[in-house]
Amino acid sequence: MGHHAWVLEVRPGCEEEYKKAHDEIWPEMLETLKAAGIRNYSIFRLGLKLIGYFETDDLQKTIAYLRDDPVNKRWGEAMAPIMKLEGDPRTGFAYMLPLQWHMD
Repeated sequence: MGHHAWVLEVRPGCEEEYKKAHDEIWPEMLETLKAAGIRNYSIFRLGLKLIGYFETDDLQKTIAYLRDDPVNKRWGEAMAPIMKLEGDPRTGFAYMLPLQWHMD
């Protein structure tokens, strides 16, 4: 099982809108994440910085699934005004944080 984390930012002044969007996340977006192989997903915020943590068995497969999924595309379009969605140009996904240590 792979442990993965990403980093993005909320646009200044959009913190409450970001939280509301995730408090009311679309059921079809949750299904898309599960279909992409994501589990145990959490997002943390410190100021404007967002750090997401999730687990998946095959990160490349998960990224490819989400890149081509129409629900994920609509979610990204809805989030674009409130988030800085600058991703890694090599993957088309958020910048991934390298795992430094893990305790079972």
